[in-house]
Amino acid sequence: MNVNYRMSTMEGTVSEGSCQLDEEMHLVFPVHDETIDSISAVIHLETADDEKIFMNGYQTWTHCREYTKRNRIRGLRGIPRRLVNRYAFDGYSDYHFSEYPYSRGVLHGWSWCYFRKGNFYRLFASLGEQNGYTQFIYNANESTLTIRKDSHGLKADGDFAAMDLFYAEGSEDAVYDAWFAKMDIHPITNEKIAGYSSWYNRYQNINEKAIREDLAGCVNIFEKGDLFQIDDGWEPFVGDWLESDPAKFPDGMKVMADEIHAAGFKAGLWLAPFSAEEKSETFRNHPDWFIKHEGEYFKGGSNWSGFYCLDIDHPEVIAYLKQVFSRVFDEWGFDLVKLDFLYCAAPYGSDRETRAARMIRAVDLLRELCGNHPILGCGVPVMPAFGKFEYCRISNDVTLDWDDKAYMHLIHRERPSTKNAVDNIISRHGLNGRAYLSDPDVFFLRRENCQLTDNQKYSLAVLDALCGGVFLTSDDPGSYTEEMKRQYRLYRSLTKAENVRVSSDSGITVVYDLDDETTRRRLF
Repeated sequence: MNVNYRMSTMEGTVSEGSCQLDEEMHLVFPVHDETIDSISAVIHLETADDEKIFMNGYQTWTHCREYTKRNRIRGLRGIPRRLVNRYAFDGYSDYHFSEYPYSRGVLHGWSWCYFRKGNFYRLFASLGEQNGYTQFIYNANESTLTIRKDSHGLKADGDFAAMDLFYAEGSEDAVYDAWFAKMDIHPITNEKIAGYSSWYNRYQNINEKAIREDLAGCVNIFEKGDLFQIDDGWEPFVGDWLESDPAKFPDGMKVMADEIHAAGFKAGLWLAPFSAEEKSETFRNHPDWFIKHEGEYFKGGSNWSGFYCLDIDHPEVIAYLKQVFSRVFDEWGFDLVKLDFLYCAAPYGSDRETRAARMIRAVDLLRELCGNHPILGCGVPVMPAFGKFEYCRISNDVTLDWDDKAYMHLIHRERPSTKNAVDNIISRHGLNGRAYLSDPDVFFLRRENCQLTDNQKYSLAVLDALCGGVFLTSDDPGSYTEEMKRQYRLYRSLTKAENVRVSSDSGITVVYDLDDETTRRRLF
């Protein structure tokens, strides 16, 4: 297919022309100590009325379902600016650097996109994001796919690799296999994990007593070597990671890890290593450690008391993070870390480094600090984590009901929602077992403190088991009835299924092979 491309610098140099995109396209331009202004490529692309369009969201929480050519993406439109500023809604994703035209038939995404008609996919994808995130914008009204690089303001000298694109068509497996083979990216592990997370029942209201109660319940249902993960709430404040909250965990986190090991499980711990809330000692005592933009601290969001982003170019920040991970692994003895809100590392780039390159460097830093300890990534721009984390979230947080409260529908695309999580599990299914083992978030069997219907709980558990490599619940298994235990064993057996296919053309249907049989299930 024909591609019309253009690159301009702020010094006035323009390079433009056309070329063919068959399987790969590499645009390299000579520049002489210049600053990149814009890079774009345009392809004429027709789509059928019933064709599904997927545009990958900026980070793992970003809702990105399959669209049609009549849809549009709202962004933050309709939210008063004073509320956006107060709650830092624009800090969670691409809102502060990407346009949301809110025009019917205009859709955008990052790093890759696909167009699907039945089981036939047309995949357009980046082969590398070091020189800027690759943005795809489809305009159904004009039948154009525009590809842009997030490289504005980058200084370059010599041969500049402006854009590396890949195209494939065929089945879902065929196009994703070809893309990851071309990038030479493989998952670090094929070992799936199952177990428990404290978050979606107790949230931050955890303490030693609660954790011990849930741990005792897990012994009767989980297998030796499963994961028992303590989520947010163990720390005094987000950003203060060197000690546990003395009121909630007076015995300390080493005792907790030891008790988890004694029960036969792997011990996991949640951290947000690049974030610190306003009330934390880290923020109050070290204000120079944090990213500023135009003289103001960049606020990553409104969780907790509002939180800010650590600057990985500050040597004391690196020293602090080394101390944190040494304590978590070497002193306390945790086996796995869930690392959350990672987008905070790179809300901006500089004239020396793109936003994407900074995020890649932050991910590489975490890999170095964690060594061989498994990482479960979360809240991270998607492509920089490929091949770097053992496990990674592919959706927003689920909720205890189907789609949260009505007024929550008006905020950002990264909001918690079981419905939105299901959309992402389906649309990002191609990442599982290629980029990493996917985390579709937790499922529920319990009846108390959960408003999902029985069918929604059943369908979510089946989808999680089939489409991910992380199979966690936040229930207290000690409260399970015999029927719930039977259900758990049944759902867990599905994690061994192979050749999983998901269709959402008419409802949601999954097809898979297990025990020499092919099974088809209708969900939701």
